[in-house]
Amino acid sequence: MAASDERRSVSPVAATPCWQVEDFVVAQECTRCSSFQAKTIVECSPTGFIEKISCATSRRDEFKRVPNFPYGCSCRSAVMEAHVFWRFIGTMMCIAAVFAVLVVCRQRVLDRKALEKVRKQIESI
Repeated sequence: MAASDERRSVSPVAATPCWQVEDFVVAQECTRCSSFQAKTIVECSPTGFIEKISCATSRRDEFKRVPNFPYGCSCRSAVMEAHVFWRFIGTMMCIAAVFAVLVVCRQRVLDRKALEKVRKQIESI
């Protein structure tokens, strides 16, 4: 009886992921699960993204699912954020350049119209 009680008290600890009870290091940043991982790793199923965690005390490697946020999965590393930021900056610079060219062209058209109007007024005198 004592052995079965001892097993029951040990099994919940084994079922608890080590990253919830110990210090851990992220061994692999958030990545999309492959089709094989999606079938074999339980943590892949909710979001499709996982992180590989190395626990310090038990020296175990486990997978941690990446939580869903209201606007999609939060699988953004610093490198990915930097890439998205610079793409945004580049897009805004291109749009600004296009509108600057449009402003210059419009200003030239308006200048021509004003000069033509002044020329007509001078000719009518």
